[in-house]
Amino acid sequence: MLQKAVDWLLYSVIKMDSTTRFAETVNYIIYDTIKILFLLFIMVFIAAFLRSYLPQDKMKKWLSKKRYGLENFLAAVFGAITPFCSCSSIPLFIGFIRSGIPLGVTFSFLVTSPLVNEYLVVLMLGFFGWKITAAYVASGIFLGFFSGIILGKMKLEKYLNKDIALNAKNVKQKVFSSMQERFNFSINESYSMVQKLWIWLIVGVGIGALIHNFVPQQAIDAVTSRTGIFTIPIVVLLGVPMYGSCAAIVPIAVALFQKGIPIGTALAFMMAIAGLSFPEGVMLKGIMKLKLVLIFFAVVTAGIILTGYLFNFLQNILL
Repeated sequence: MLQKAVDWLLYSVIKMDSTTRFAETVNYIIYDTIKILFLLFIMVFIAAFLRSYLPQDKMKKWLSKKRYGLENFLAAVFGAITPFCSCSSIPLFIGFIRSGIPLGVTFSFLVTSPLVNEYLVVLMLGFFGWKITAAYVASGIFLGFFSGIILGKMKLEKYLNKDIALNAKNVKQKVFSSMQERFNFSINESYSMVQKLWIWLIVGVGIGALIHNFVPQQAIDAVTSRTGIFTIPIVVLLGVPMYGSCAAIVPIAVALFQKGIPIGTALAFMMAIAGLSFPEGVMLKGIMKLKLVLIFFAVVTAGIILTGYLFNFLQNILL
């Protein structure tokens, strides 16, 4: 419905030529910005509403205890069962930080959430079969698990923006006396977050739209079709800045695989697009310092590259 409304506005009211790249870029920006802002508002509202019921002090205490990484594993599993992309998972990530959950644990969720979800699993089952799908889901969860542990050990809380860090350090369970108070609290949280991130979102989606519409497919094919030990790092670095939906990413990976690209290389490219994106980086810059954004991207990128090599090594077993 939203896509039809955007098409009607641009092509029927404004009379833009739908065949031009400029029109496609404007369409992409308007549609994705409205969609993600709506998701941002709704998800912040839901997260805030649930937080109004959760005993945050107990949750923080439980997840803050050293349980041999169990808290990171559970956060990664939770990320796997939530249907969010790299951008729409950020509101819940922020909610976790504001609840006082350790940064490394919240990163375990943030890494896994866009890599594994039910939509992607269904598509992969249809294209790749259960072996590769199961291996991919397991790798996504463990990538989030290990990335969160590594980032947690680095003590990076000082790179959070002051208002976020302050909330994380001074968590107090607010007492609500009525449903109306919970509703008002959730609305205010949603409005505050949208107000803080909307400009970053527009910038990020705009750049993502330019990449999506103006980077030639031939250029991507030329890079991804190369062989050699550096193929996986090249395709991952190519995929990281890009932003796309599961419906588009999985068929691209299938097409690459069908062209003779090793399964690990194709999946690494898919994971790079799904798990990281320039719009996500821009949105994260709104809540943390650039150094932390770069460290997060570097750790996850390295993990995706290693995962790609592992899948290539196991290709004969998986197929």
